[in-house]
Amino acid sequence: MNIEKIVKMYYNIAENGGIIVNEEVIKKQLEYIEKVRKLNEGKRLYYNILTMGCQLNENDSEKISGMATNMGYIYTDDLEKANMYIINTCCVRENAEEKLFGKLGELKKLREKNNGIIALCGCMMQEKHIQEKLKQSYPYVDIIFGTHTLHKFPEDVYKILIDRKKIKDVIDIDGEVYEGLPIKRNDGKRASVTIMYGCNNFCSYCIVPYVRGRERSRNPEDILQEIEDLAKEGYKEITLLGQNVNSYLRSERLEVGSEKILGEVNSFADLLRAVNKIEGIEVIRFISPHPKDFTDDVIEAIKDCKKVSRLIHIPLQSGSTEVLKKMNRKYSKEIYLKLIEKIKNKVPDVLFSTDIIVGFPGETEEDFEETLDVVRKVNFEQIFMFIYSRRVGTVADKMENQIPEEIKHKRFDRLKELFETQVEENNKKYIGTTQKVLVEGYSKTNDKMLTGRTNSNKVVVFDGPEDLIGQVIDLKIISEHKWYLRGQM
Repeated sequence: MNIEKIVKMYYNIAENGGIIVNEEVIKKQLEYIEKVRKLNEGKRLYYNILTMGCQLNENDSEKISGMATNMGYIYTDDLEKANMYIINTCCVRENAEEKLFGKLGELKKLREKNNGIIALCGCMMQEKHIQEKLKQSYPYVDIIFGTHTLHKFPEDVYKILIDRKKIKDVIDIDGEVYEGLPIKRNDGKRASVTIMYGCNNFCSYCIVPYVRGRERSRNPEDILQEIEDLAKEGYKEITLLGQNVNSYLRSERLEVGSEKILGEVNSFADLLRAVNKIEGIEVIRFISPHPKDFTDDVIEAIKDCKKVSRLIHIPLQSGSTEVLKKMNRKYSKEIYLKLIEKIKNKVPDVLFSTDIIVGFPGETEEDFEETLDVVRKVNFEQIFMFIYSRRVGTVADKMENQIPEEIKHKRFDRLKELFETQVEENNKKYIGTTQKVLVEGYSKTNDKMLTGRTNSNKVVVFDGPEDLIGQVIDLKIISEHKWYLRGQM
């Protein structure tokens, strides 16, 4: 493949005279935004958005909110007041389906009362059995759009307003990466920036590759421009998002071989270094990396880049090598522990967070003890724990020896108990230290106290003036309270 063709492929250039398809598509949607805005002119219309799932979904919701705002809708928490109801769905957890269908029942009467629009989007809308259930049991849903057609939301809204015919806008192929959509962020201090979409790993429990498609990386120039703009707006903390961030640009590099056509950024390590140079950004986080792809150049970048958080998220999922094989994770317990040790040797002040699934099919008591053994050895700062739930369409759903719910919950409680013991011990090491804290606002449990987070993502509450909100300040930690620390200026 010659370089000219590679460049065309990477920048999504059409063969008909070099028109940038991405720009043309977004231009068309911006025109639809303007059409809807004119239809809504003089009316005071409101929208509500419910976001289920991960930070990628939250980032998608910010784009949907940006489009809705530009179309003339105002955000409201009050469902009774809303004229458009948007649910951004997740399909990772089984109870997400129950939550969605319960919410739709609640919205039916409100839609009729307010002559409203119900729009469903997100990962769940890519699942065939969900599409069929919505068609059969929830015919009053107006718009269904998938993960690959999010950018067409303005066009879908316009068509509904014009002829009120139900719209299903879902495609099964891997979607393009579209730039230039309006985005509305609610937090003026921290922002999430998606760097890639999709996943190539096909873990046996996970539906994500089937609903979000294969890996597609954003142009590094677009990512850096977005972060520079955020820095100018006063944002201090950036989280880089992807299903597997440390394979960023991997698919593109496979296409180009050893040729360097992407400028100075050719890998995730390069991207970390480039973001670290952006003036105004003070904390850089990233989720989620895959242990099998955690390369030495990324470790070196973390060591060299002082803005990169010293809390590194490395999903474990299970401490049993046998269970990891069934999960198709492509690493063993020993490889995981060696990776942790390697990072510790390079970055002495590093801390770790992780994901763990309890009760995967075939998990024995011995397998679960292996997980507890890793938790004891690594001493994680944070653990996101999940009880395994079956997902239609995954390999694990068809596995024999599904674990009874009672056993899953007992194991979950044991893991939780071990972790909470470690949290209390870990918190003690903060007492007497000075920590840099990004001040987020007033505490939800005490509106007279300010709250923020340390570089290691620990919640700190303290007394201080309101004008500190949005700033990164030094706080001395004077006491610990299990789930938060008490600080003093």
